[in-house]
Amino acid sequence: MNITEIRKDFPILNREFKGKPIIYLDNTATSQKPRQVIDALVNFYSEHNSNVHRGMHRLSREASLMYEGAHDKVAKFVNAKGREEIVFTKNTTESINLVSHSLDWNDGDEVVVTEMEHHSNIIPWFMLKSKGVKVKFVKVKDDGTVDMDHLAEIINNKTKLVSFVHISNFLGTINPAEEITKIAHDSGAKVLLDAAQSAPHMELDFNKIGCDFAAFSAHKMCGPTGIGVLYGRQDLLEKMNPFLGGGDMIKTVDYDKFESHVLPWKFEAGTSNIAGGYAFGVTIDYLKKIGMKNIHNHEQELTKYALDQMKDLNKIKIYGPLDFEKRGGLISFNVEGIPHHDVATLLDERENIAVRSGYHCVEPLHKKLGAAGSVRASFYLYNTKEEIDKFISTLKQIIDVLG
Repeated sequence: MNITEIRKDFPILNREFKGKPIIYLDNTATSQKPRQVIDALVNFYSEHNSNVHRGMHRLSREASLMYEGAHDKVAKFVNAKGREEIVFTKNTTESINLVSHSLDWNDGDEVVVTEMEHHSNIIPWFMLKSKGVKVKFVKVKDDGTVDMDHLAEIINNKTKLVSFVHISNFLGTINPAEEITKIAHDSGAKVLLDAAQSAPHMELDFNKIGCDFAAFSAHKMCGPTGIGVLYGRQDLLEKMNPFLGGGDMIKTVDYDKFESHVLPWKFEAGTSNIAGGYAFGVTIDYLKKIGMKNIHNHEQELTKYALDQMKDLNKIKIYGPLDFEKRGGLISFNVEGIPHHDVATLLDERENIAVRSGYHCVEPLHKKLGAAGSVRASFYLYNTKEEIDKFISTLKQIIDVLG
Protein backbone atom coordinates (compact mmCIF):
# COMPACT_ATOMS: atom_id res chain seq x y z
CA MET A 1 0.00 0.00 0.00
CA ASN A 2 1.21 3.44 -0.92
CA ILE A 3 -0.29 5.49 1.91
CA THR A 4 0.97 8.76 0.46
CA GLU A 5 -0.95 8.15 -2.76
CA ILE A 6 -4.03 6.87 -0.92
CA ARG A 7 -4.17 10.02 1.21
CA LYS A 8 -4.33 12.12 -1.96
CA ASP A 9 -7.73 10.52 -2.66
CA PHE A 10 -9.28 12.05 0.49
CA PRO A 11 -9.91 15.80 0.13
CA ILE A 12 -10.76 16.35 3.79
CA LEU A 13 -7.24 15.34 4.82
CA ASN A 14 -6.01 18.52 3.13
CA ARG A 15 -7.90 20.72 5.58
CA GLU A 16 -5.97 22.63 8.21
CA PHE A 17 -6.89 24.50 11.36
CA LYS A 18 -4.51 27.11 12.73
CA GLY A 19 -1.91 25.98 10.23
CA LYS A 20 -2.00 22.34 11.35
CA PRO A 21 -3.44 19.35 9.47
CA ILE A 22 -6.33 17.23 10.68
CA ILE A 23 -5.37 13.91 12.25
CA TYR A 24 -8.54 11.88 11.89
CA LEU A 25 -8.65 9.00 14.39
CA ASP A 26 -12.43 8.61 14.66
CA ASN A 27 -12.85 6.03 11.92
CA THR A 28 -14.90 3.66 14.03
CA ALA A 29 -17.66 6.29 14.10
CA THR A 30 -17.45 7.04 10.38
CA SER A 31 -14.73 7.02 7.73
CA GLN A 32 -13.69 9.76 5.36
CA LYS A 33 -14.65 9.55 1.68
CA PRO A 34 -12.29 9.34 -1.30
CA ARG A 35 -12.71 11.59 -4.32
CA GLN A 36 -13.85 8.58 -6.39
CA VAL A 37 -16.93 8.12 -4.17
CA ILE A 38 -17.68 11.83 -3.97
CA ASP A 39 -17.44 12.07 -7.77
CA ALA A 40 -19.78 9.08 -8.11
CA LEU A 41 -22.49 10.90 -6.17
CA VAL A 42 -22.07 14.03 -8.27
CA ASN A 43 -22.03 11.98 -11.47
CA PHE A 44 -25.24 10.17 -10.63
CA TYR A 45 -27.18 13.33 -9.85
CA SER A 46 -25.65 15.17 -12.80
CA GLU A 47 -26.03 12.51 -15.50
CA HIS A 48 -28.32 9.66 -14.43
CA ASN A 49 -30.79 10.87 -11.81
CA SER A 50 -34.09 9.01 -12.06
CA ASN A 51 -36.18 6.65 -9.97
CA VAL A 52 -35.51 2.94 -10.33
CA HIS A 53 -37.88 0.15 -11.40
CA ARG A 54 -40.52 2.73 -12.32
CA GLY A 55 -39.96 3.84 -15.88
CA MET A 56 -39.29 2.63 -19.40
CA HIS A 57 -37.28 5.73 -20.32
CA ARG A 58 -33.52 5.72 -20.69
CA LEU A 59 -32.67 7.51 -17.43
CA SER A 60 -34.75 5.10 -15.36
CA ARG A 61 -33.15 2.12 -17.07
CA GLU A 62 -29.68 3.55 -16.44
CA ALA A 63 -30.40 4.28 -12.77
CA SER A 64 -31.91 0.82 -12.27
CA LEU A 65 -28.88 -0.92 -13.73
CA MET A 66 -26.50 1.18 -11.62
CA TYR A 67 -28.46 0.53 -8.43
CA GLU A 68 -28.87 -3.19 -9.10
CA GLY A 69 -25.21 -3.45 -10.05
CA ALA A 70 -24.26 -2.10 -6.63
CA HIS A 71 -26.14 -4.98 -5.02
CA ASP A 72 -24.16 -7.39 -7.18
CA LYS A 73 -20.84 -5.84 -6.12
CA VAL A 74 -21.73 -6.07 -2.43
CA ALA A 75 -22.83 -9.69 -2.88
CA LYS A 76 -19.41 -10.60 -4.33
CA PHE A 77 -17.66 -8.58 -1.61
CA VAL A 78 -19.10 -10.81 1.15
CA ASN A 79 -19.44 -14.00 -0.94
CA ALA A 80 -23.24 -14.07 -0.96
CA LYS A 81 -25.06 -16.20 -3.54
CA GLY A 82 -26.28 -13.11 -5.38
CA ARG A 83 -28.17 -9.84 -5.10
CA GLU A 84 -31.18 -11.76 -3.74
CA GLU A 85 -29.33 -11.99 -0.42
CA ILE A 86 -28.35 -8.29 -0.27
CA VAL A 87 -30.95 -5.84 1.02
CA PHE A 88 -30.05 -2.15 1.10
CA THR A 89 -31.21 -0.36 4.25
CA LYS A 90 -30.14 3.02 5.60
CA ASN A 91 -27.63 1.67 8.15
CA THR A 92 -26.60 -1.27 10.34
CA THR A 93 -29.20 -0.34 12.95
CA GLU A 94 -32.05 -0.57 10.45
CA SER A 95 -30.71 -3.88 9.16
CA ILE A 96 -30.83 -5.41 12.65
CA ASN A 97 -34.27 -3.95 13.25
CA LEU A 98 -35.47 -5.43 9.96
CA VAL A 99 -34.61 -8.89 11.27
CA SER A 100 -36.19 -8.23 14.66
CA HIS A 101 -39.45 -7.07 13.03
CA SER A 102 -39.60 -9.64 10.23
CA LEU A 103 -38.85 -12.92 11.99
CA ASP A 104 -41.77 -14.79 13.54
CA TRP A 105 -41.49 -14.73 17.34
CA ASN A 106 -43.24 -16.87 19.93
CA ASP A 107 -43.70 -16.42 23.65
CA GLY A 108 -40.67 -18.00 25.33
CA ASP A 109 -38.22 -17.46 22.47
CA GLU A 110 -34.75 -16.32 23.56
CA VAL A 111 -32.16 -14.08 21.93
CA VAL A 112 -28.54 -14.41 23.04
CA VAL A 113 -26.18 -11.45 22.71
CA THR A 114 -22.84 -10.59 24.32
CA GLU A 115 -22.09 -7.98 26.97
CA MET A 116 -19.95 -6.05 24.46
CA GLU A 117 -22.78 -5.30 22.03
CA HIS A 118 -23.54 -1.90 20.54
CA HIS A 119 -26.92 -0.54 21.64
CA SER A 120 -28.18 -1.29 18.11
CA ASN A 121 -27.76 -4.98 18.85
CA ILE A 122 -29.48 -4.78 22.23
CA ILE A 123 -32.45 -2.41 21.97
CA PRO A 124 -34.20 -4.17 19.01
CA TRP A 125 -34.31 -7.38 21.05
CA PHE A 126 -35.49 -5.59 24.20
CA MET A 127 -38.35 -4.23 22.10
CA LEU A 128 -39.58 -7.81 21.60
CA LYS A 129 -40.27 -8.32 25.31
CA SER A 130 -43.97 -7.58 24.73
CA LYS A 131 -44.03 -10.72 22.57
CA GLY A 132 -42.56 -12.80 25.38
CA VAL A 133 -39.00 -12.81 24.01
CA LYS A 134 -36.20 -12.99 26.58
CA VAL A 135 -32.74 -11.47 26.04
CA LYS A 136 -29.71 -13.22 27.59
CA PHE A 137 -26.17 -11.86 27.78
CA VAL A 138 -22.94 -13.79 27.35
CA LYS A 139 -20.27 -12.64 29.80
CA VAL A 140 -17.14 -10.83 28.69
CA LYS A 141 -13.96 -11.95 30.46
CA ASP A 142 -11.40 -9.66 32.06
CA ASP A 143 -9.18 -9.86 28.97
CA GLY A 144 -11.97 -8.45 26.80
CA THR A 145 -12.93 -11.70 25.08
CA VAL A 146 -16.24 -13.55 25.06
CA ASP A 147 -16.62 -16.27 27.68
CA MET A 148 -17.19 -19.18 25.33
CA ASP A 149 -18.02 -21.58 28.17
CA HIS A 150 -20.77 -19.25 29.31
CA LEU A 151 -22.03 -18.98 25.73
CA ALA A 152 -22.38 -22.76 25.48
CA GLU A 153 -24.05 -22.80 28.88
CA ILE A 154 -26.84 -20.30 28.18
CA ILE A 155 -27.76 -21.45 24.67
CA ASN A 156 -30.59 -23.98 24.76
CA ASN A 157 -33.54 -25.22 22.73
CA LYS A 158 -35.39 -21.95 23.41
CA THR A 159 -32.66 -19.89 21.73
CA LYS A 160 -34.08 -18.61 18.47
CA LEU A 161 -31.24 -16.26 17.57
CA VAL A 162 -27.65 -15.56 18.58
CA SER A 163 -26.66 -12.03 17.58
CA PHE A 164 -23.14 -10.78 18.17
CA VAL A 165 -20.62 -8.20 17.08
CA HIS A 166 -17.74 -9.35 14.88
CA ILE A 167 -15.37 -6.62 16.11
CA SER A 168 -16.27 -4.67 19.24
CA ASN A 169 -16.41 -0.92 18.68
CA PHE A 170 -15.36 -0.41 22.32
CA LEU A 171 -12.95 -3.22 23.21
CA GLY A 172 -11.65 -3.81 19.71
CA THR A 173 -12.03 -7.56 20.28
CA ILE A 174 -12.25 -9.73 17.17
CA ASN A 175 -14.76 -12.41 18.07
CA PRO A 176 -14.46 -16.00 16.73
CA ALA A 177 -17.40 -15.73 14.35
CA GLU A 178 -17.20 -19.23 12.87
CA GLU A 179 -16.93 -20.89 16.28
CA ILE A 180 -19.83 -18.94 17.77
CA THR A 181 -21.95 -19.64 14.70
CA LYS A 182 -21.30 -23.38 14.93
CA ILE A 183 -22.27 -23.47 18.61
CA ALA A 184 -25.49 -21.63 17.81
CA HIS A 185 -26.37 -23.82 14.85
CA ASP A 186 -25.68 -26.99 16.82
CA SER A 187 -28.45 -25.87 19.18
CA GLY A 188 -30.83 -25.03 16.33
CA ALA A 189 -30.50 -21.25 16.64
CA LYS A 190 -30.06 -18.76 13.81
CA VAL A 191 -27.14 -16.29 13.79
CA LEU A 192 -26.95 -12.57 13.07
CA LEU A 193 -23.48 -11.08 12.71
CA ASP A 194 -22.97 -7.36 13.37
CA ALA A 195 -20.21 -6.69 10.83
CA ALA A 196 -20.26 -2.89 11.09
CA GLN A 197 -16.64 -2.84 12.31
CA SER A 198 -15.32 -5.79 10.32
CA ALA A 199 -16.65 -5.11 6.80
CA PRO A 200 -14.48 -1.97 6.39
CA HIS A 201 -11.30 -3.60 7.64
CA MET A 202 -10.94 -7.23 6.57
CA GLU A 203 -11.97 -9.81 4.02
CA LEU A 204 -15.41 -11.22 4.76
CA ASP A 205 -16.94 -14.48 3.61
CA PHE A 206 -20.39 -14.89 5.10
CA ASN A 207 -20.77 -18.26 3.44
CA LYS A 208 -17.62 -19.51 5.22
CA ILE A 209 -18.62 -17.98 8.55
CA GLY A 210 -22.01 -19.63 8.15
CA CYS A 211 -24.09 -16.79 9.60
CA ASP A 212 -27.74 -16.58 8.61
CA PHE A 213 -27.83 -12.78 8.66
CA ALA A 214 -25.25 -10.01 8.76
CA ALA A 215 -25.43 -6.23 8.94
CA PHE A 216 -23.00 -3.42 8.06
CA SER A 217 -22.91 0.17 6.79
CA ALA A 218 -21.29 1.95 3.84
CA HIS A 219 -20.32 5.08 5.76
CA LYS A 220 -17.80 3.24 7.92
CA MET A 221 -16.00 1.87 4.84
CA CYS A 222 -15.36 4.99 2.74
CA GLY A 223 -18.90 5.03 1.38
CA PRO A 224 -21.76 7.52 1.71
CA THR A 225 -24.07 7.82 4.69
CA GLY A 226 -27.62 6.53 4.40
CA ILE A 227 -26.76 3.11 2.95
CA GLY A 228 -26.63 -0.05 5.02
CA VAL A 229 -26.71 -3.73 4.16
CA LEU A 230 -28.66 -6.66 5.47
CA TYR A 231 -27.26 -9.94 4.21
CA GLY A 232 -29.65 -12.81 4.66
CA ARG A 233 -29.82 -16.37 3.45
CA GLN A 234 -32.21 -16.43 0.53
CA ASP A 235 -34.37 -19.23 1.93
CA LEU A 236 -34.85 -17.29 5.18
CA LEU A 237 -35.58 -13.95 3.53
CA GLU A 238 -38.19 -15.56 1.31
CA LYS A 239 -40.08 -16.82 4.38
CA MET A 240 -39.88 -13.54 6.31
CA ASN A 241 -42.56 -10.85 6.23
CA PRO A 242 -41.67 -7.44 4.78
CA PHE A 243 -40.56 -4.86 7.34
CA LEU A 244 -42.22 -1.94 5.53
CA GLY A 245 -45.06 -1.72 3.03
CA GLY A 246 -45.44 0.55 0.03
CA GLY A 247 -43.90 1.33 -3.32
CA ASP A 248 -41.39 -1.00 -4.98
CA MET A 249 -41.78 -3.82 -2.44
CA ILE A 250 -44.93 -5.11 -4.09
CA LYS A 251 -45.51 -7.23 -7.17
CA THR A 252 -49.28 -6.83 -7.38
CA VAL A 253 -51.93 -5.04 -5.30
CA ASP A 254 -55.68 -5.41 -5.10
CA TYR A 255 -58.32 -3.99 -2.77
CA ASP A 256 -58.11 -6.99 -0.47
CA LYS A 257 -54.58 -8.33 -0.88
CA PHE A 258 -51.06 -7.78 -2.18
CA GLU A 259 -48.16 -9.91 -3.34
CA SER A 260 -44.59 -9.05 -2.34
CA HIS A 261 -41.90 -8.39 -4.93
CA VAL A 262 -38.98 -10.78 -5.44
CA LEU A 263 -35.83 -10.44 -3.34
CA PRO A 264 -34.19 -8.14 -2.47
CA TRP A 265 -36.81 -5.53 -3.44
CA LYS A 266 -39.32 -7.21 -1.14
CA PHE A 267 -37.55 -5.44 1.75
CA GLU A 268 -36.77 -2.12 0.01
CA ALA A 269 -40.04 -0.21 0.25
CA GLY A 270 -40.35 3.25 -1.27
CA THR A 271 -37.72 5.25 -3.11
CA SER A 272 -34.31 4.10 -1.96
CA ASN A 273 -31.06 6.04 -1.59
CA ILE A 274 -30.28 5.32 -5.23
CA ALA A 275 -27.29 7.64 -5.58
CA GLY A 276 -25.85 6.37 -2.31
CA GLY A 277 -26.33 2.79 -3.43
CA TYR A 278 -24.52 3.43 -6.70
CA ALA A 279 -21.70 5.24 -4.86
CA PHE A 280 -21.46 2.30 -2.47
CA GLY A 281 -20.71 0.09 -5.45
CA VAL A 282 -17.89 2.49 -6.41
CA THR A 283 -16.69 2.26 -2.79
CA ILE A 284 -16.46 -1.52 -3.09
CA ASP A 285 -14.40 -1.11 -6.27
CA TYR A 286 -12.07 1.30 -4.45
CA LEU A 287 -11.49 -1.00 -1.47
CA LYS A 288 -11.00 -4.09 -3.61
CA LYS A 289 -8.41 -2.28 -5.73
CA ILE A 290 -6.37 -1.54 -2.61
CA GLY A 291 -7.03 -5.01 -1.21
CA MET A 292 -8.79 -5.88 2.04
CA LYS A 293 -5.85 -7.97 3.23
CA ASN A 294 -3.54 -4.99 2.68
CA ILE A 295 -5.91 -2.74 4.63
CA HIS A 296 -6.13 -5.22 7.51
CA ASN A 297 -2.35 -5.69 7.66
CA HIS A 298 -1.78 -1.93 7.63
CA GLU A 299 -4.23 -1.39 10.47
CA GLN A 300 -2.71 -4.18 12.54
CA GLU A 301 0.70 -2.60 12.10
CA LEU A 302 -0.67 0.77 13.25
CA THR A 303 -2.49 -0.81 16.19
CA LYS A 304 0.62 -2.62 17.40
CA TYR A 305 2.65 0.57 16.99
CA ALA A 306 0.16 2.57 19.05
CA LEU A 307 -0.35 -0.09 21.72
CA ASP A 308 3.39 -0.52 22.29
CA GLN A 309 3.75 3.20 23.00
CA MET A 310 0.58 3.59 25.05
CA LYS A 311 1.61 0.77 27.38
CA ASP A 312 4.59 2.87 28.44
CA LEU A 313 2.51 5.93 29.34
CA ASN A 314 1.67 6.62 32.96
CA LYS A 315 -1.90 6.51 34.27
CA ILE A 316 -3.32 4.90 31.10
CA LYS A 317 -5.92 2.13 31.26
CA ILE A 318 -6.49 0.31 27.97
CA TYR A 319 -9.68 -1.68 27.44
CA GLY A 320 -9.80 -4.94 25.51
CA PRO A 321 -7.10 -7.42 24.47
CA LEU A 322 -3.53 -6.16 24.66
CA ASP A 323 -2.51 -8.54 21.86
CA PHE A 324 -2.87 -6.54 18.64
CA GLU A 325 -3.65 -9.69 16.66
CA LYS A 326 -6.82 -10.21 18.72
CA ARG A 327 -8.25 -6.76 18.09
CA GLY A 328 -9.29 -4.48 15.29
CA GLY A 329 -7.76 -1.10 14.53
CA LEU A 330 -9.06 0.79 17.54
CA ILE A 331 -7.96 1.48 21.10
CA SER A 332 -10.27 2.66 23.88
CA PHE A 333 -8.62 4.01 27.00
CA ASN A 334 -8.87 6.32 29.98
CA VAL A 335 -6.35 8.54 31.71
CA GLU A 336 -6.44 8.40 35.48
CA GLY A 337 -7.62 11.69 36.94
CA ILE A 338 -8.65 13.29 33.64
CA PRO A 339 -12.25 13.05 32.35
CA HIS A 340 -12.49 11.35 28.98
CA HIS A 341 -14.23 14.30 27.33
CA ASP A 342 -11.42 16.59 28.50
CA VAL A 343 -8.79 14.32 26.95
CA ALA A 344 -10.65 14.28 23.62
CA THR A 345 -11.17 18.05 23.66
CA LEU A 346 -7.51 18.77 24.42
CA LEU A 347 -6.30 16.44 21.67
CA ASP A 348 -8.48 18.35 19.23
CA GLU A 349 -7.62 21.81 20.49
CA ARG A 350 -3.87 21.26 20.63
CA GLU A 351 -3.18 19.26 17.47
CA ASN A 352 -6.47 18.80 15.56
CA ILE A 353 -6.54 15.13 16.59
CA ALA A 354 -10.07 13.79 16.20
CA VAL A 355 -10.95 10.95 18.57
CA ARG A 356 -14.18 9.78 20.17
CA SER A 357 -15.18 10.09 23.81
CA GLY A 358 -18.18 8.80 25.73
CA TYR A 359 -19.90 5.43 25.92
CA HIS A 360 -19.56 4.68 22.17
CA CYS A 361 -23.09 3.23 22.34
CA VAL A 362 -21.82 0.51 24.69
CA GLU A 363 -23.08 1.97 27.97
CA PRO A 364 -23.84 -1.27 29.88
CA LEU A 365 -20.31 -2.68 29.49
CA HIS A 366 -18.72 0.65 30.42
CA LYS A 367 -20.78 0.66 33.60
CA LYS A 368 -19.86 -2.94 34.36
CA LEU A 369 -16.19 -1.99 34.06
CA GLY A 370 -16.68 1.02 36.30
CA ALA A 371 -16.07 3.56 33.54
CA ALA A 372 -18.16 6.68 32.98
CA GLY A 373 -16.99 6.59 29.37
CA SER A 374 -13.69 6.30 27.53
CA VAL A 375 -11.55 7.84 24.81
CA ARG A 376 -11.30 5.92 21.53
CA ALA A 377 -8.69 6.28 18.81
CA SER A 378 -9.42 4.29 15.66
CA PHE A 379 -7.38 3.81 12.51
CA TYR A 380 -8.03 3.24 8.83
CA LEU A 381 -6.23 2.80 5.53
CA TYR A 382 -5.16 6.46 5.25
CA ASN A 383 -3.64 6.82 8.74
CA THR A 384 0.11 6.86 9.29
CA LYS A 385 2.67 6.13 12.00
CA GLU A 386 3.56 9.83 11.97
CA GLU A 387 -0.02 10.63 12.97
CA ILE A 388 0.19 8.12 15.79
CA ASP A 389 3.47 9.69 16.95
CA LYS A 390 1.70 13.06 17.18
CA PHE A 391 -1.24 11.45 19.00
CA ILE A 392 1.06 9.79 21.54
CA SER A 393 3.23 12.85 22.13
CA THR A 394 0.16 15.08 22.60
CA LEU A 395 -1.43 12.55 24.93
CA LYS A 396 1.77 12.46 26.98
CA GLN A 397 1.75 16.27 27.24
CA ILE A 398 -1.83 16.20 28.49
CA ILE A 399 -0.95 13.60 31.11
CA ASP A 400 2.15 15.51 32.23
CA VAL A 401 0.19 18.76 32.63
CA LEU A 402 -3.13 17.51 34.04
CA GLY A 403 -2.49 13.98 35.26
